[in-house]
Amino acid sequence: MSRVRPPAVAGSFYPASPSVLAHQVDEWLQQAAGSAPGRPAALIVPHAGYVYSGPVAATAYATLRAPGNTPPRVLLLGPCHFLPLRGLAWPDVDTLCTPLGEVPLDEDLRRRASALRQVTASTEAHEAEHSLEVQLPFLQRVLGRFRVLPLVVGSARAEEVAEVLDALWDADVLPVISSDLSHYLPYEEARVVDRHTAERVLALDSPLDAGNACGAAAISGLLLAARERGLHPRLLDLRSSGDTAGGRDEVVGYGAFAFYPAGEGGARA
Repeated sequence: MSRVRPPAVAGSFYPASPSVLAHQVDEWLQQAAGSAPGRPAALIVPHAGYVYSGPVAATAYATLRAPGNTPPRVLLLGPCHFLPLRGLAWPDVDTLCTPLGEVPLDEDLRRRASALRQVTASTEAHEAEHSLEVQLPFLQRVLGRFRVLPLVVGSARAEEVAEVLDALWDADVLPVISSDLSHYLPYEEARVVDRHTAERVLALDSPLDAGNACGAAAISGLLLAARERGLHPRLLDLRSSGDTAGGRDEVVGYGAFAFYPAGEGGARA
C-alpha cells in the first residue's frame, strides 16, 4: 500500500478547493509571465501563506514556463520549523498529496540521499511542515507530472547542504530552495535588511544566518554549490507582507531568485 503524506496546510496557507487553488496560482503565474528570459537551473522562493507571498513565488515559478526541457525531477529544500533536527531529512512516504493531486517521491534521489551521513528519514519532521508543501501546487501547475525529493533542513552547515546538492543535482534535477527573509521588523527596516540579503545572494556570499532568512542553511548551501557550477543569480522580486496583504508595523520579507549558467538569464536585478 502506498504511503501518502496528506496536506497539512490546505485551507489555511492556501485554498483547499482544487478549482480555487488552480485558478489562484494560474492567475499569479500569468501576471508574472515574462519576469525572466530563460529556464533557470535553480530557484529560491518564499513559503508564507499565499495571500502574502504567492505573487512573489509566482515570479520564480513563471520562469519554468520558458522554452527548454521540463525538469522531471525536483529537489525541494526548506527549513524545519517545528522539530529539532540535525542535518536534513526526507519523509518516509511514497507520495505527497495536495488538493491538486499526488506527487510521487523520486526513488533514485532518495536512495542516493540516504547514502549521505547528514541525511536521514523523518516523517515526523514533515507532518506539519509548510515550507515544502506550499511549493507543490505551483510546481504542479507549471510542470504537470513530476517527481520530487523533499528535504527539510535542520541544523546543518552550508557545506553539508552543498554536499547534498552536489550529490543529487543532475542535469534533469531542479533544486528549489524554500525560504522567507526577515521576520517581524518594521516595514522600512525590513526593506533595508532584505535588500542587503538580496545583495549577498546575488554576490553568492555564503553563509547567511537566521537573521537574514529562515531557510538560511539551505540558501547558503545553494550559494556554495552555485559558485562551484558557475551559476549566476537573478533577483526576480523582493517584497514583504507590507506590500501584499499585511500591515507595516511588523512584516515578513519575501524574495524570489533564479540561477542561470554564465551568459544566460540576462543581467542581475
